[in-house]
Amino acid sequence: MSEQTKAQEQEQELVQEDVQENAAEQAEQAQESAQTEQAELSPEEEIAGLYAELEAAKQTIEGQKDSVIRAAADAENVRRRAAQDVEKAQKFALEKFSNELLPVVDNLERAIEFADKENEATKSIIEGIEMTLKSFNDALAKFGVEAVSPQGEAFNPELHQAMSMQPSNDVSPNTVLAVMQKGYTLNGRLLRPAMVMVSKAAD
Repeated sequence: MSEQTKAQEQEQELVQEDVQENAAEQAEQAQESAQTEQAELSPEEEIAGLYAELEAAKQTIEGQKDSVIRAAADAENVRRRAAQDVEKAQKFALEKFSNELLPVVDNLERAIEFADKENEATKSIIEGIEMTLKSFNDALAKFGVEAVSPQGEAFNPELHQAMSMQPSNDVSPNTVLAVMQKGYTLNGRLLRPAMVMVSKAAD
């Protein structure tokens, strides 16, 4: 082999080595670039970013949820108060009217109490008064008006008004001996106290 041929072969080998080195460098650079891009978009960082966005969205939703809950609670309180006001108005709207009817009931009861029940001539009149009184009492009861007639019961200052006291050995002190005038309540609220005679210890 001539010197010239050897020189050409050596030159070709050097060229091939340069080409291989360049190819290796390019491959290495491409790998590094790919790794860099992968590091920038790594799943861990991407997931962390998504979690941060989710947490921010949750906080926003929680704030809005609290506002909605407060508004709903306020609306419910207003509705409840309005319902209570309406209920009270309905329950006690008849208070004044009922008070006006009580003397009528008292007079009918007195008429029956003092009527001559043995007199045949007035028997039908008494029956008519009794029917009228029953109609009045039924109408009052329909609207929540109830009589307070506590004879024989313990004296209750919230419902009874003591008009007199009478010594008694037959019952314990502070017992209602007689009812002079019935009391009345409207849906549990006192319209008029019962006027009563109360027992006290005998001297």
